[in-house]
Amino acid sequence: MKNVHVINAEVKGSEWSSALDAAFQKKKKDVKVDGFRKGAVPKDIYIKKFGIESLYMDAVDIALSSAYNQAIRDNGLIPVAEPQIDIKGINQDHVEFEITIITKPEVKLGKYTKLGVKKPTIKVSEKEIDEEIAKLSTKLAEIVIKENGQVVEGNTAVIDFDGVVDGEKLEGGSGKNYPLEIGSHTFIPGFEEGIIGMSVGETKTLDLQFPDNYTENLKGKDVTFTVTVNEIKERVLPEMNKDFFADLGYEDIDNEKDFRAEIKKSIEERKGVEEDDKYINECLEAASQNMEIELNPEIVDDEVHRMMHQFEEQLSMQGLNLEQYYQFTGSSHDKLHEQMAPEATKRVRYRYLLEEVADKEKIEISDKVAEAEAEKMASLYGMSKEDFLSAFGGLDMVKYDLRMRQAIEIVKEN
Repeated sequence: MKNVHVINAEVKGSEWSSALDAAFQKKKKDVKVDGFRKGAVPKDIYIKKFGIESLYMDAVDIALSSAYNQAIRDNGLIPVAEPQIDIKGINQDHVEFEITIITKPEVKLGKYTKLGVKKPTIKVSEKEIDEEIAKLSTKLAEIVIKENGQVVEGNTAVIDFDGVVDGEKLEGGSGKNYPLEIGSHTFIPGFEEGIIGMSVGETKTLDLQFPDNYTENLKGKDVTFTVTVNEIKERVLPEMNKDFFADLGYEDIDNEKDFRAEIKKSIEERKGVEEDDKYINECLEAASQNMEIELNPEIVDDEVHRMMHQFEEQLSMQGLNLEQYYQFTGSSHDKLHEQMAPEATKRVRYRYLLEEVADKEKIEISDKVAEAEAEKMASLYGMSKEDFLSAFGGLDMVKYDLRMRQAIEIVKEN
């Protein structure tokens, strides 16, 4: 492929000697030789005992950075993926590298405007408005004790329960005054359904079975739960009046008609964003299908690794790590990599498409425009402009982002 560059590089003389010295300084910190305190062994004694070869790999790591940067500068290359490094020869006098550098692949644009993608029409039904109002009402609902009656869907039943499997008490399968919302599907299938219709003070036995996708030691097994309802709570929805509207942030509204109109408007805005994202994606897909590009596997792999890192950060916010995720889902590093590869390929294709469109359309972003955007975004996130730029990757990244957004607007043209 034209964007694969194989470059030979050599580090020798004083530069290689300095790298070996630095490697020795790193190694000796953890070395104990008889007659010398830890970390104080002279270099000649160290080499006599362990051999100069023991310094080579650390010295390579030290020397490689400057050799790689020099190769990029000398050949005017801008890498787009991690390089492949092969050591072709090494001794105490020098090291030879073969560096494989991948640069941006050639992109041949096809048709990228007026693609025939149908723009979405935003419609909001009365049912959608009713459902949205129901959700909002539920958030402001008051939870009260149900004085009479039985457990129904949506109630919270405060229960005592004990589970038994194979004649033994189920570990972790009992509780006292546990508040269970009926319909939350917190327990195994059949548990919540079995509580529906019970009254306060009633005790009931539920003969159930753990589902096949449960933990290995319990899946498919029969289980008996003894359940007592201690209390029933229900939601009392608020009246639709001026106070209700104000609690939801609509202080200027005092009637249901105007409230429904505002709810409709907010749904339209939300659906508009969703549909616009979908429309953009369809336009990008159409334009990328008209484009000619040959992607190196290494470029896609790099994108997958970025996605996996982002996924790992998302998991950490939930108190999980990748190893736990693999255990819970039966997945693995290789399976997740394979699963993410199609999306990574699409992302890379779209990125190169938009960069080429921006080049062809001569889209340029001035420092002034980028500074103004940085101010705007910093304000939006409640940050100083300096902190925002540091987190975002600097002003050049703001320029790149604006450039890509303008390219998207061109691709959207119909």
